[in-house]
This record gives sequence, C-alpha cells and structure tokens, in this order.
Amino acid sequence: MARWHVAADADDWLDRALAFVAAAEAEALAGRGEFHIVLAGGGTPRRLYRALANEDHDWLRWRIWFGDERCLAPDDPARNSAMAREAWLDKVGMPAGNLHVIPAERDAEAAARLYAEELSGLADFDLVLLGLGQDGHTASLFPGHDWGEAEGSATALAVTDAPKPPPERVSLSAERLSRARRVLFLVAGADKRDALARWRRGENLPAAAIRPRAGVDVLMDQEAGA
Repeated sequence: MARWHVAADADDWLDRALAFVAAAEAEALAGRGEFHIVLAGGGTPRRLYRALANEDHDWLRWRIWFGDERCLAPDDPARNSAMAREAWLDKVGMPAGNLHVIPAERDAEAAARLYAEELSGLADFDLVLLGLGQDGHTASLFPGHDWGEAEGSATALAVTDAPKPPPERVSLSAERLSRARRVLFLVAGADKRDALARWRRGENLPAAAIRPRAGVDVLMDQEAGA
C-alpha cells in the first residue's frame, strides 16, 4: 500500500519531509530510546539533509544506516555516506559511533556480508528514506536484478553489474528495507513522472517491492506528481 502526497511547492515539500522525520523520531525515542534511520543517496534526499543540518535534534540518540552504497574509496564524494556527512552529519557533530557506514571500499560481496552481520541484532528500522530513479529503481535495486523480496532473503546484496556507474555496489534487500515502521520515498523532478505513473499503474518495479506492514509514503513535488 502506498500513500501519495503531492507538495504545493518546494518549501511545502521540504516542510512535509522534515515533519515526517520528526514524527518518526519522536515515536522512536518515546518508545525505544533510539532512532534508527536509513538514509538514501541522490540529489533529492540531499535537500532534506541540508535542512536537517540547521535543525536541533537529540543527535546522540540517532543511529544512522544506509540503504545502499557505491564501492568506492571511503572519502570519495560520490559515496552516499560522504554526501550525507558533507551535507548534514558532520555539521551537527553526529558521533562516529552512531554512523553505520557500509564498508564498500571492500569488494561488494565482502561488504554485503559485513553489513548484514552488523545489522543482525536490529529488528525493524524506525524510518527508511528512499529515492526513486527514472527506471523505477530504489537504493541499488535495479530492474532485471535480484531485489531480495522473498522472506528469508539476504539482508544485504552484492551488486556487480549496476546499469549506472559505478557497477559495483552494495544494497539492502527489498525484504530488509521493508522491515521498517515507516518508509518515505522522496521524489522530485519531471524526469520521475513516468516511473511514478508506472508504479501507480501496478507495474513490477523495484520501488514497488518495498512493502512494509504499514505501507509506504511517497512525497512528490509538483513536477513529479503532475
């Protein structure tokens, strides 16, 4: 089940995204004492991260995970973790011990295995943030690839032939991304209209494979949702 939200303008889109994060944080801290959030890469989530850098939150109780990562050097600016640190995490003094970075400087198979081990003791995420590609991909789950949808699928998948560079990546599986109390897709731009339309028609896209018990929320700007 997906709930579709079209923002009135760029400010409304950002306000809604921030409010969604704040609500998930409040629920998690009140109920469990920690807030486990999965971050997405890409330009659209970066807008949210830059705004979070100017907000006041109980960062010591946040636990940061990543939905996917490119197999590049740790400080390569194309890595999702490097982008999130530059835009937000380093600016708020997020403790290093709260950052659970995919060790993608290793080969994809080793990195996937190590990240799965790190996640083995964690139940549901509190919030998963995801983007949407023009082809309907999300995280590094691409059309025509194994998305790890079935119950009992691997926690993390090694991707060695991604259709966009770099080809070698690590992604949480659809099954693991679906083990979340809340999932928010952040979508912006006219180039996402077709993927959204196909998703809403019920086509079998990677984004549609994310199926948490409570459903997903999809926040679109006017260009994407028109």
